[in-house]
Amino acid sequence: MRTMLLAAAACTLALSGCSTAQESASLSRASAVPAGLQLESQYFTLPNGLKVVLSREAAAPTVTVGVYYGIGFRIEPRNRTGFAHLFEHLMFQGSQNAPKGTFPGTVANAGGVLNGSTRFDYTNYHQVVPSTALESILWLEADRMARPVINKDVLANQQGVVANEVKVNVLNRPYGGWPWLDMPQVANVNWHNAHNFYGALEDLESATVADATQFFNSFYRPNNAVLIVAGDIDYVQARSLVTRYFGSIPRGAPVQIPNISEPRQTEEKFKSRLDPLAPRPAFTAAWHVPKRGTPEWFAMGLLDQLLAQGQDSRLFQKLVRERALTGSLQAGINIGLGNMYNYNGPMLWTVGLIHDPDKRREDITAAMDEVIDDIRTTPVSDQELQRAKTKIRANLYANVDPATRFGMVDLLAVGALWENDPKWVNRLERGFAQVTPALLMKTAREYLRPTNRSILVIEPGAAAPAAAAKTGALK
Repeated sequence: MRTMLLAAAACTLALSGCSTAQESASLSRASAVPAGLQLESQYFTLPNGLKVVLSREAAAPTVTVGVYYGIGFRIEPRNRTGFAHLFEHLMFQGSQNAPKGTFPGTVANAGGVLNGSTRFDYTNYHQVVPSTALESILWLEADRMARPVINKDVLANQQGVVANEVKVNVLNRPYGGWPWLDMPQVANVNWHNAHNFYGALEDLESATVADATQFFNSFYRPNNAVLIVAGDIDYVQARSLVTRYFGSIPRGAPVQIPNISEPRQTEEKFKSRLDPLAPRPAFTAAWHVPKRGTPEWFAMGLLDQLLAQGQDSRLFQKLVRERALTGSLQAGINIGLGNMYNYNGPMLWTVGLIHDPDKRREDITAAMDEVIDDIRTTPVSDQELQRAKTKIRANLYANVDPATRFGMVDLLAVGALWENDPKWVNRLERGFAQVTPALLMKTAREYLRPTNRSILVIEPGAAAPAAAAKTGALK
């Protein structure tokens, strides 16, 4: 049924390319499919507090397993910056009954893939394997949830790995950390939302085994986690396996989530940063967005589509095609660290661009203001709003990603984590569909006001040497 649903949705969203013959042939089958995205799932909680989501999706004989822990960048304690990311690495270093290399080796030998990531509000681990390997993966995940190896050698090794990653991805790279790491530190005032998420090197290098053990005991417990099993599964068998391997893991103390709220911004902020490796300037603007799940939040998602997503967006038309101030834009809610669905707290809508040195920041700001002032004062036409709704539905369906199911697992997991209902994903389309031009303009007036904006510019430290070298070569 889900395969039929995706095919029908793809036909609708493409607006063309599905022949009349194809539509007629599939009409009787499509009529049995419920309108909108409908992800099937079963949801229960083990006595130790572990939330479990099972979702049968048998398009391929594979299964995707995800474990999400409620610990992310902004929840990590002070003086432990980068610890959430460090621990993502530590959990790949083996467990009591599965020494280092066993987990990835088992997945690789089964022909599968695995990975992990750290986000604002969670750290996750996921694997895709043939459905016949499900029991092995559940055993491995349970063993590292209960008994990971945390010792001096493992910690020292991963401290070096993470420190090197910081150097490669941020410190020694043009535009490193821009804008996903830089902008939250400019726009936010609460330390939890505004510190260096990658971690200060001194915090990472000074961490001890006792610190790591305490961090594990505080956050990596079943009562702070969600297990998702999606794919070619039998519900009864999958539930039995989950209970067998995870049921005996002891729960931890209740997790104390810090206050991560942000006050209403009332003055525009500006910051300039010199990037010694950047060859050209960069411009970034960000606005705080409405609370996740509110009608205004749905409207903000559509404003993102109208203003910045695709070559038909208003900012692309103005900044790229009309004014030639840049060649491209990047924009989004939760840009660089996920999407508008997978966070739980204050968030920014960010627009970033790299431009030539002869394009003035004042001209970029003025052109952007022209576009945003218009959408704050003039109602959007029904036709343009419907196009934005079609685009965001297309993105939602693409995010489900039937090949690996990573997007599907992500949506189910965050629904369980923060809504206590993985089926929340099935209500997302309805939320966007209910947005009106009036709600869109109301949201734009409040959240796209100049006093809610923060601007960050990157000054190119490599521009002058490059220009001098070019001039010398021409001589």
